[in-house]
Amino acid sequence: MKLQFKDQLFQEDAALAVCDVFAGQPYLQPSYLVDRGRQIAGRFDTQQTGFNNQRLRPAVEQEVLNNLHEVQKRNQIRLSDTLEGKYNLTVEMETGTGKTYTYIKTIYELNKRYGWSKFIVVVPSVAIREGVAKSFNITQEHFVGKYYKRIRFFIYDSKKASNLTNIEQFAMDSNINVMIINSQAFNASGENARKIDTPLEEFKYRKPIDVLAATNPILIIDEPQSVEGKKTSINLKKFNALFTLRYSATPKKEYNVVYRLDAIDAYNKKLVKKIEVVGVTASGSTGTDGYLYLSSINLSTKKDPTATLGFDVKGKNTGHRPVIKIVKQGDNLYDLSNELEEYKNGYVVSHIDGNTNSVEFLNGKRLYAGDVTGKVTEGQLRRIQIRETIFAHLNKEKKLFERGIKVLSLFFIDEVSKYRQYDENGNQANGEYAQFFEEEYKNVLDQIKADLFLNADYKNYLESIKPEETHEGYFSIDKKKHRFVNSKIADKEEKTSDDVDAYELIMKDKEALLSLSTKEAKSKVRFIFSHSALREGWDNPNVFQICTLKESDAKIRKRQEVGRGLRICVNQKGERLDKETIGEDVHNINVLTVIANESYENFAKKMQDELVEDCKYRMDKLKAESFIGRTLKTTQGTSCKIDENLADDIVEGLIGAGYLKKGILTPQYYKDKQNGTLSLPDEIRPYQTDLVALLDKLTGGLKIDNARANNVELAVNQEKLASKEFQSLWHKINAKSVYVVDFKTDELIKKAIHAINTKLVINQIFIQIEKGEMDSIESKEQLEKGEAFTRKADGRTLSAEVAVNENIKYDLVGKIVEGTGLTRVAVVKILQGIDKAQFDQFQKNPEDFILKTVKLINNEKATAIIEHIAYNKLEESYNTSIFTESTIKGQLGVNAVKVKNHLYNYLRFDSDKERNFADKLDNSKEVAVYAKLPSGFKISTPVGDYNPDWAIAFHEGQVKHIFFVAETKGTMDSLELRGAEAAKIACAREHFRAISTQAVQYDVVDTYENLLQKVMK
Repeated sequence: MKLQFKDQLFQEDAALAVCDVFAGQPYLQPSYLVDRGRQIAGRFDTQQTGFNNQRLRPAVEQEVLNNLHEVQKRNQIRLSDTLEGKYNLTVEMETGTGKTYTYIKTIYELNKRYGWSKFIVVVPSVAIREGVAKSFNITQEHFVGKYYKRIRFFIYDSKKASNLTNIEQFAMDSNINVMIINSQAFNASGENARKIDTPLEEFKYRKPIDVLAATNPILIIDEPQSVEGKKTSINLKKFNALFTLRYSATPKKEYNVVYRLDAIDAYNKKLVKKIEVVGVTASGSTGTDGYLYLSSINLSTKKDPTATLGFDVKGKNTGHRPVIKIVKQGDNLYDLSNELEEYKNGYVVSHIDGNTNSVEFLNGKRLYAGDVTGKVTEGQLRRIQIRETIFAHLNKEKKLFERGIKVLSLFFIDEVSKYRQYDENGNQANGEYAQFFEEEYKNVLDQIKADLFLNADYKNYLESIKPEETHEGYFSIDKKKHRFVNSKIADKEEKTSDDVDAYELIMKDKEALLSLSTKEAKSKVRFIFSHSALREGWDNPNVFQICTLKESDAKIRKRQEVGRGLRICVNQKGERLDKETIGEDVHNINVLTVIANESYENFAKKMQDELVEDCKYRMDKLKAESFIGRTLKTTQGTSCKIDENLADDIVEGLIGAGYLKKGILTPQYYKDKQNGTLSLPDEIRPYQTDLVALLDKLTGGLKIDNARANNVELAVNQEKLASKEFQSLWHKINAKSVYVVDFKTDELIKKAIHAINTKLVINQIFIQIEKGEMDSIESKEQLEKGEAFTRKADGRTLSAEVAVNENIKYDLVGKIVEGTGLTRVAVVKILQGIDKAQFDQFQKNPEDFILKTVKLINNEKATAIIEHIAYNKLEESYNTSIFTESTIKGQLGVNAVKVKNHLYNYLRFDSDKERNFADKLDNSKEVAVYAKLPSGFKISTPVGDYNPDWAIAFHEGQVKHIFFVAETKGTMDSLELRGAEAAKIACAREHFRAISTQAVQYDVVDTYENLLQKVMK
């Protein structure tokens, strides 16, 4: 398998945020003479040419600050007062969102726009170093296809003979060059760490760091909070960086933030997996009480609820052994345990409650899902965790197998001997946890295979893999004895390891672990055991379960524990199954289950406390000061900086609308936002779209699901599926289509010229000249504070025209062609047609002119596409299997309800509006059957795939239009359905018109009454 990569808008935004800070800098690739070092007698070394990064133009500080402010406004980030740590920029990106991919893309973009070609990536550990190198390697072909250039990268390793040759090439090669170095390599006190700053005989008595510094490299610091101590900060200066970029999920110090995608944004935008927790906790009881474990409550629309319960059973020849059985009301554990004394007094199941997820016995004892009670050993707790992991794995796997998704589970342990043991001759045997795993795997597998409706191919897949083949250990290896050993702890505080061999093993097998093939041994592995010290620097997108088989450590953060499983999964083609690919289904498929050795409540609270600490800029309470200095756009696109008056209007408006109380957004705000019925006062209504986005940035939290709370799973009602009404409806709406766009280029050229003439405004570059003098030095403290110099009042600001000459070459037409996809002929006509005054703005700031012209042309192009689109019906159609492909779960009474006329046995709703709409459909005499369409049902449009909400079949003779596809919105006003949303709806009308020849009506409705009016016409 080969992993596929694609452009994602948020990564593009992050790269452009960095590049735009330096807008106005020329494109140059300067050369210099490389230091030849000390000459050896009798040999003459010719002078070699090197290539370095061009320094920023003089007097550029104010220009960069202005650019920085524009970027920060665009990304809803508070403006920097000064260029703190000149020039340092921070990009904040959550783990699992492709941080390394993003800075590789940024490297290419900086090279493309400014010619800069020398980069040094600094990482905090060997683990992350190996992971970064792997990312550079596997993304090479993807980026070559985009930029037609290949990055030459290498790992700095002073122990390797090739190291100095690599540094020499880094300096002399004119292409993009990247060196990856861990901070210990220039920061530690050992002999190897000192080599980089020592004149080396084999390097002609030059210091490697001096040769690197001569290139004016751009420093990229990966996870700076783990790198930049006092000593490291001093040593980093020796690299003579042009500027420094800091990429982190949790930066401690933020230098000039240009882009922020925090954990809450990433989660809510569905860029990482959804998190759910299975808590396993031992509750207080006496040592004489029998062992009990409540795994789950099982609900059915046709049968009484049952419970999956763990308890001890008396063996025939041996002592007790734990079992897991499904019990019902009236079952007596004394009988089921073969008459164990500890279950004699009242352990009869008296009540099973699906709403509270609990079981009660006649003796008054009550257990909630996840509770463990009685005589519980650590071994029993770990066995339960292993079983729950296997159970979660197989239930997820049987659904995802049909989609070609390999499911992996990851166990972290603290001692290798608990997984693998060796006798004195080196023969290996299962440790305690491996033995638990194989026993529990066989038990759970038998339950899964007993399912009469189990997919035959999946059943064959399960039977082709033996229990002992499906788990493997990834640990450090003793190369002399050829056996697993405990990892050495390199970072005592973080408790992480720098064992290269263990990381190389994990990285090498990454693609094989993603394959569903059973021909190779590595591809059969689905359960991975690894040392808890190997938590960072690697990940696999198809880790769906994480289980830590050790006592909780207060020093290990919950975000660190889940970090290895957050990435969006891939299928057998290596394609990411993200929101762009599978729509809203993304969080039905991409769910990370954490099997915790603590309660769900404890785990969720600890993780949410960490998020509060890491997202300090998100506010507990909103007040006027929260908004001052930020930027909003009106519905007409006019930007406005929020002053005190507007900030007061916002706060008062939110309070008056019932959306803000004591500084906290009310439930009514979130309800109206979800339903699309927000109603803001006139003073702030023009800013509504941007204001809602800003409120999302300033507030919000992360919802972690309790896996046991989702106690119903949607299943298709086979009678409804086979009914005449649904089959008739389905065959009229399941055809796929293809669209064509036919617009005249001349028309687009005219509209683009008009847009540029009326909307193009270029930011002029200014040079600030300031004067200051030091009259006297009064004290050392005055010098330390930087107060010895005083600014004089005769400073001035001059405008700077950037001349286009032979030293600064801009392919204006080529850049616009590249950005718009138009022909050179069309672009030339646009440029020739715009007013001279507008074209002359190119001289003021070429980079800004190109970027804004491209944006204006693309806006007109998008409008033209929507106005001239036509759909054609294809022979291909959707199969009813899309209703069963993904697992949809809900919590009864919270986001799921029992239904009668729906295609599924339950309805999972996302808002009160959906619930109310479905309730009317369910109790209507006119409706025969309805379905909330799954996210796999998509209509292609030029602005992204579109998934309609509902498909409804009415009883014949009751209404005029029997078949209806509905989109439910909070408003019927077409003026309020703007941008991509309105475009998708317009395209959907054309699609259904093409495939159904008026047999199916499609429209936007806001209530069931409104729907009835439309079907009666």
